[in-house]
Amino acid sequence: MTFARTNFVALDHVQVAMPPGGEAKARAFYVDVLGMMELAKPVSLAGRGGAWFAGGDGAVVQIHCGVEQDFRPAKKAHPSVLVIGIDELAERIEDAGGSVEWSDDLEGLRRFFCHDPFGNRLEFIGSVEDDI
Repeated sequence: MTFARTNFVALDHVQVAMPPGGEAKARAFYVDVLGMMELAKPVSLAGRGGAWFAGGDGAVVQIHCGVEQDFRPAKKAHPSVLVIGIDELAERIEDAGGSVEWSDDLEGLRRFFCHDPFGNRLEFIGSVEDDI
């Protein structure tokens, strides 16, 4: 079987789940702690609840928090975000009462895992020189 070559360019967004009514907690974490900005959801999707967040120059990193009625946090599956200023980010998370778990499994990179207010696992990666 022959497949046409697909030219993947970038990941548009990652969606994590949250329980109904969790928008305020999501904003407090993704905006106030992580420093992302909230994006307006399209009118056609706004009635579903949830919230969308973006960070980086030109808002290139997007995390969408979608409402899931039978919510269960993702304990293993997770988005991984490249960051500059990884130590400052870890400090902000800890200052807000969150827990940061550092990992040295990837040579030349610094990374940690944390959880959003709903228990979803998140990974953040920075270079040893912190100049990705």
